[in-house]
Amino acid sequence: MRNNLFKMTAVAGALALTLTACGSDDGGDTDGEGGGALAGEGSGDTCVIEAEIPIGAAVSLTGAAASYGESQKNGLELAAEHLNEKDGVTYALTVEDDQTDPKQAISVFETFAGDGTSLIIGPTLSNTAFQAQPIAQEESVPVLAISNTAAGITAQGDWIFRDSLTEGQVIPQTVAKAVETYGLENVIVMYSNDDAFTESGYDVMASSLEEEGITVADTLTFSKADTDFRALLTEAKAANPDAIFVSGLIEAAIPLVTQARELGLDMPIIGGNGFNNPQLMADAGDAAEGVVVGAAWNSASDNPENADFLSSYEEKFGSGPDQFAAQAYAAMTIIDHAVREGCDGSREAIKAGLGNITDLPTVLGPISINADRDAEHDAVVQVVKDGKFTVLP
Repeated sequence: MRNNLFKMTAVAGALALTLTACGSDDGGDTDGEGGGALAGEGSGDTCVIEAEIPIGAAVSLTGAAASYGESQKNGLELAAEHLNEKDGVTYALTVEDDQTDPKQAISVFETFAGDGTSLIIGPTLSNTAFQAQPIAQEESVPVLAISNTAAGITAQGDWIFRDSLTEGQVIPQTVAKAVETYGLENVIVMYSNDDAFTESGYDVMASSLEEEGITVADTLTFSKADTDFRALLTEAKAANPDAIFVSGLIEAAIPLVTQARELGLDMPIIGGNGFNNPQLMADAGDAAEGVVVGAAWNSASDNPENADFLSSYEEKFGSGPDQFAAQAYAAMTIIDHAVREGCDGSREAIKAGLGNITDLPTVLGPISINADRDAEHDAVVQVVKDGKFTVLP
């Protein structure tokens, strides 16, 4: 069942708005055709919209990507609370579980597309997004992806946007920094070959290593469901590499890193975006020390938006946020800017507003959305030190 996280009156409000749309001759609506009940007066900070803006999110609260989805839910909740404390615009956020299952995500997208939701956030994984996003594109509902880094996400249509940096934006910087820092010449590459996100990450890793002139001694593949990597790691050890590059989800990253250290592989392990989760340090412990991960965000960022986010998140949830929470929080900031620009919460107006995001201050730093509807902002290369992600010097 749908769970409106903030406004108990949202169902009644949505019903009233629907009745108004059905019974009015003036074209008032809530489903994105423009104007109507979701249009207000003013602009920016002076914008006032009487109706709540319905925002839907499909994230993985269960299944293989649940650790990412829980962080995303937290970030969305916190952002919506903060935005609803401001004058003028109120958001009714509904978070649904995509179950890390494309079929479930499709069902959630169909529900949101049919019930007047102004924008859909998510789903959590790229391979799920590729199957669910066409629903929104066909029904002209804007989508803001918050963790989908695979190539081709926004190419599915002009209603699809994202605030997550692509693997193509982050991994080349990560590879170049690792090569420079550790003097790499000969490496092993490992990746799960049954997931769109990790395959995309591998493609970028391979091309980036080639551009850096690095020899890849071997490329080893595994399934995203695998948990025993000892045979592959023994094979990798025999090649005596300077480092191991891995594109995999966190469920693979934890046992892979742990088993690598148990087998005496003490060289740098460089992970893709799937490694970018505090669960790596929590579950792998000392084995995670020295792991290098490219990221779109680091808690050490000193911009004022991030400082406020860190303190608020820790106060509300009792722990520090990760990149997935930060990207989710930033998404609501971006949506609010898009809504307030035209003072209109309809689908068409939000789509137009998202296309005009330029150097917007967020917890991720200043962010722009380019002509391909992809985010542009600075990436960061991190290394695990003393149990925390720190910027690789």
